[in-house]
Amino acid sequence: MATPRTTPRSTESPEKDPRDWTTGDEPMTGPQRSYLTTLAREAGEEVSDDLSKAEASERIDELRARTGRGA
Repeated sequence: MATPRTTPRSTESPEKDPRDWTTGDEPMTGPQRSYLTTLAREAGEEVSDDLSKAEASERIDELRARTGRGA
């Protein structure tokens, strides 16, 4: 019996909007802070130290696109 073919999955995973995270209003994590600092330095920008997890995630996405790391 032949194996049925399936449609390949999209390369984009269905992610929940950071604003909908139950912990999104908590302070950003250590790894988020570290990565955000690196991206901000590469982009020649400064980043606030008091971002929430959700805000940090959104800022990381913005800076990844700007620095080319999101490709």
